[in-house]
Amino acid sequence: MIFEREFTPALVLAAYGAGIFPMGESRGRISWHSPDPRCIIDLENFHTPKRLARTYRKGMFEMKVNHNWDAVIRKCAERKTTWITEPIIAVYTRLHEAGFAHSVEAYADGRLAGGLYGVSLGGAFFGESMFHEVTDASKISLVFLVERMRERGFTLLDSQFMTEHLSQFTAVNIPRKHYLDRLQSALPLDCRFGDEQIKTPL
Repeated sequence: MIFEREFTPALVLAAYGAGIFPMGESRGRISWHSPDPRCIIDLENFHTPKRLARTYRKGMFEMKVNHNWDAVIRKCAERKTTWITEPIIAVYTRLHEAGFAHSVEAYADGRLAGGLYGVSLGGAFFGESMFHEVTDASKISLVFLVERMRERGFTLLDSQFMTEHLSQFTAVNIPRKHYLDRLQSALPLDCRFGDEQIKTPL
């Protein structure tokens, strides 16, 4: 779907609340998606592969949240074909500044090694993209994300589309109707992913 409306942070938040998310296209156009089935990561039964769990426990990466947003979203966009276009970066950066969009970052020897970003609303976190420059850095970021969500009472981790990468972590496809039911249960929850409060009404 492509809607010829002004692309704003408020529109993006309203879309997430209705189970829809944007992707950038050529010439600055934005397409909107609500796939059926929808991929989510099961927080209650999240599985970390044994080797990765050992890496996580060893503390090989220093983990940070919202420390270097711009670098994370731009690293996620660095691929041959990307939907993370400049209009997407601009609007999601405004969402980040307002306290809705967040980055999880893994550092090795003081350098950004990998990470991910997404949007939080109520008790839902909408994962958007991840990247790595060091082996396992993006996977460790996902494990950290899940632990943080559990600690803070989140109930829904939306992953949009199934990938081979996500299938290692008990990602599952569910019917869109079931996804929307879970979403409506998660949205009223008072959860904070970042330590900052929401700064700007949108």
